[in-house]
Amino acid sequence: MRALSLGLGLLLAPAAHAASLAGVTLPDTASVGGSQLVLNGLGLREKYMIDIYVGGLYLPSKTTDASKAINDDVPKRIVMHMTYDLSKEKLAETMRDSLGRSADPEVSKHADTLASWMDDVEDGDEIVLDYVPGKGCSVSVKGTAKGTLSGVAVMKGLWGVYLGPNPPTRDLKSGLLGG
Repeated sequence: MRALSLGLGLLLAPAAHAASLAGVTLPDTASVGGSQLVLNGLGLREKYMIDIYVGGLYLPSKTTDASKAINDDVPKRIVMHMTYDLSKEKLAETMRDSLGRSADPEVSKHADTLASWMDDVEDGDEIVLDYVPGKGCSVSVKGTAKGTLSGVAVMKGLWGVYLGPNPPTRDLKSGLLGG
């Protein structure tokens, strides 16, 4: 009887939800710094008609407002699920260029550090940026913690790369904001 009860309980339990884009599925929720976050949206980063990665933005609550997603000092996550193989050198160059464009010197001074944390990546690997207020932005590549960049300005700079006025692509930004 206990087995039947357990089996029925599993059948009636709510299914774990997930969202998919370009063959990549990311979970609907994530935990960052002890806070439960929801998947705000998925966006595709393409270059020269090649799918590079599917990005996922996790926030405490959904928003379509880029400024809110960038500036709110709350736990948040950006996931880059790779769909294309890239060398450490290419990733480092991209990170250096992206952060180096920031008008805020507090942000641009971390470009070399972030670039140094990159590794060769293959289809299926992930780069994850987790922000926890008061602690900073933790970076992991392929499941390995690389380090933490401290400061709200750095978080705003990183999130601004994806959600600011000059994102890698408009489609990526729109998707991350649930569009």
